[in-house]
Amino acid sequence: MAERYSSFTPGGTAWFLQRVTAAFLIVVLAFHFFLLHFVNHASEVTLLGTQQRMDHIGYFLTMVLFLVAGAFHGVNGVYNALVNQGLSGTPKKVVLAVLSLAGLALVAQGTYVALVMAEMI
Repeated sequence: MAERYSSFTPGGTAWFLQRVTAAFLIVVLAFHFFLLHFVNHASEVTLLGTQQRMDHIGYFLTMVLFLVAGAFHGVNGVYNALVNQGLSGTPKKVVLAVLSLAGLALVAQGTYVALVMAEMI
C-alpha cells in the first residue's frame, strides 16, 4: 500500500491557514451567492449598486478579506500540489516566487478596485 505524502506539515502554519481560509471562503461564498444571486438577481447588479454595497465598511472589509483569503488559498494550494507532484530545487523556488508575485499582484489590483468602488480613492 502506498504511503500518503503531503507537503503540508500537519499542524503547521500553512496547513492551518489552508483550512481556515477554506472555511472562511465557504461561508463568504455562500453569503456572496445569496446576496448577488437570490436577493439581487444578476440583471439587477449594477455599478451603482456595487458602489452602494461597498460604502458599507462591513461589506467592504468582507470583500477585501474574501479576496485575500481566496488568493492565499489558491496560491498555497497550487504550490503545494506542485510540490506533492515532485517539484523541488530551483524550479520549486522559481514557482514559489512567481506564484507569490501573482498572488500579491491579484490582491493589490483587487484592493485597488475595491477602494475605487467604495470611492475611497
